[in-house]
Amino acid sequence: MIDSRPQPFPSEIPFLDDLGVEFLGMADGQAQVALTLTARHMNGWQVGHGGVTMTLLDVAMAMAGRSLEPTARGGVTIDMTTSFLQPAGQPGGRLIATGRACHRSTTLVFCEAEVRNGERVVAKAMGTFKFIKRLDVAQKFGSLNGDNNEHI
Repeated sequence: MIDSRPQPFPSEIPFLDDLGVEFLGMADGQAQVALTLTARHMNGWQVGHGGVTMTLLDVAMAMAGRSLEPTARGGVTIDMTTSFLQPAGQPGGRLIATGRACHRSTTLVFCEAEVRNGERVVAKAMGTFKFIKRLDVAQKFGSLNGDNNEHI
């Protein structure tokens, strides 16, 4: 189903490019992304930063959900709960996040994911994502002010 070789993301995501996240694939409600840890991914204890781990979980779930909706241009995270089970690893370690869509409605998808460093499960997450079908959504989000949420 999912090839373990890196391939281009379906859409450009500069933040993921900057982190060095690799897209391994998505199909049939599943997705995988990976990252080889470097010194810049470490926290103060010199293990993989929790924010990096959460990013991998978030992207794997969003892509898994998006694989079920071919007309979606993307998705936004509505809710995400993460449990960290053990340190992510040190430079040179390879993290692989696998996401799975558990249930979908017309505009929402409920997902779960885990990040592994080899055989070790590093973290698990559950999340809810909203499908975005229009390209102009970023402009609408950018135009929101504190008292007008009619665009959401």
